[in-house]
Amino acid sequence: MEFSEKLQELRKSRGLTQEELAQEIYVSRTAISKWESGRGYPSIDSLKAISAFFSVSVDDLLSGEKLIYIAEKENKSNIRSICELLFGLADIMALMLVILPLYPNTVGEEVYAVDLFAYSQSSPLILSVHWILFALLFAAGCVKVILTLTKREKGQKVVSIISLAVSVVTVFFLALTREPYATATALLLLIIKGAILLKIIKTEK
Repeated sequence: MEFSEKLQELRKSRGLTQEELAQEIYVSRTAISKWESGRGYPSIDSLKAISAFFSVSVDDLLSGEKLIYIAEKENKSNIRSICELLFGLADIMALMLVILPLYPNTVGEEVYAVDLFAYSQSSPLILSVHWILFALLFAAGCVKVILTLTKREKGQKVVSIISLAVSVVTVFFLALTREPYATATALLLLIIKGAILLKIIKTEK
């Protein structure tokens, strides 16, 4: 007997509706419907809750192979969530391009490294582009972190694409304006995000 059939049988033996069972094990009614229709399996934690509620063992609910499959899928999901969070944090770290002394300011014959607030060697237009690019990266990072923490997959790929595009433009722009320290910092963040993205892609296979 499949898990979907076992779950239906156990639920009906207690005279519960899908909504009532969902409340008992702290999941949505949609999740119960999905499991009973065979369109998916619960997480390990949900399986334990079902097992405890109906006083049956997890092995009685699922075969060993299915348990391994669920565990592997959950592990990949956890790794992906961590990577998505790190990706967002890398964008938030674009704040370093604002607060660190990465820009050369000439005073007389002396050259001082200053942060973006004190940087005055570039034109207002170039400085405006700096602020816009860094603000976009920071905003993308915040959105990415919020989507990850709220477990919303929708929009993740779009935010990642926008983030990478802005990062590439930022690196080229900083290189064109001859700001080596800022360019190196932005390039390092881009490489970190690229490595994280490769890990995310691997977890999807």
